[in-house]
Amino acid sequence: MTAWKKSDFYFELPPELIAQEPLRDRSASRLLVLNKDTGETEHHVFRDILSYLNPGDALVLNDTKVIPARLLGHKADTGAAVEVLLLKRRDKDIWETLVKPGKKCRAGARLVFGEGLLSGEVLETVEEGNRLIRFSYDGIFEEVLDKLGEMPLPPYITHKLRDRERYQTVYARYEGSAAAPTAGLHFTEELLKKIEDKGVRIVYVTLHVGLGTFRPVKAENILEHHMHSEYYRVTEEAADTVNCVKAAGGRIFCVGTTSCRTLESAADESGKLRAGCGNTDIFIYPGYRFKVLDALITNFHLPESTLVMLVSALAGRERVLAAYREAVREKYRFFSFGDAMLIL
Repeated sequence: MTAWKKSDFYFELPPELIAQEPLRDRSASRLLVLNKDTGETEHHVFRDILSYLNPGDALVLNDTKVIPARLLGHKADTGAAVEVLLLKRRDKDIWETLVKPGKKCRAGARLVFGEGLLSGEVLETVEEGNRLIRFSYDGIFEEVLDKLGEMPLPPYITHKLRDRERYQTVYARYEGSAAAPTAGLHFTEELLKKIEDKGVRIVYVTLHVGLGTFRPVKAENILEHHMHSEYYRVTEEAADTVNCVKAAGGRIFCVGTTSCRTLESAADESGKLRAGCGNTDIFIYPGYRFKVLDALITNFHLPESTLVMLVSALAGRERVLAAYREAVREKYRFFSFGDAMLIL
């Protein structure tokens, strides 16, 4: 097997191609279609995705919902500003968090948010320097968070989001993500209805997106990269539908790398999808043999990221990087609020 290096997945990206705001019409994004076997490309508008889906295929969507997980507050003793990003709920009121600046927030530090509506105590430091914080408040935590929290936009988006619903998919249902499954942002309710009316089965799975998906790969040997685990759930209905579609010769279209990672984590070696829930730290890179997925709808990802490695596993590194270079030449919009790609 090839010993892949981080630098094998590098490409030049002009900063002005990083989309700072979503389009007014979700389905008006551009769509680059890549044939994973030949490397041939086509250019379309996202709503044209309908013409690539056939009756009897399945479209798999991640119905996780982003929580307003970014909290701005201060240390109770010094008044120094702190920023807390909620990553994962460990217990009812205990969260694993990313704290900035972290050095001054050791065990015992008390934090205050929203003039005391919410307070927190740092309990301990865990892996990667994350902090466990126990929160105190009156009422219901989710309501307090909705009042005080901000959407945790990625650091490359510097514009303030005017409408927080634009960082949610139209089918978001189960709260728990620290980031949006951004490939799904292109779908409208109208487009999903047209897809369903065409005879395509729409399947929902859940994977709560953590920041581990977006952490930069620091090791040059990618096998030394540590993937963080994320919670996923596949219902009996979802598993049965996917298995029936596969058995009947239909294709499985995953919307986003999170849906892909969910199916590939929950399938057995024969490709049969199993219902259940758990945590996955699956790392997909070239050489991986896909068990369930046939086609992937995804955004354009960061150079040297685990997500570029995943799409390279599906279509081949050279074909993916060539398609990315073409997208740069054609001035496609990149990352979370950017344009889309269909690999099939």
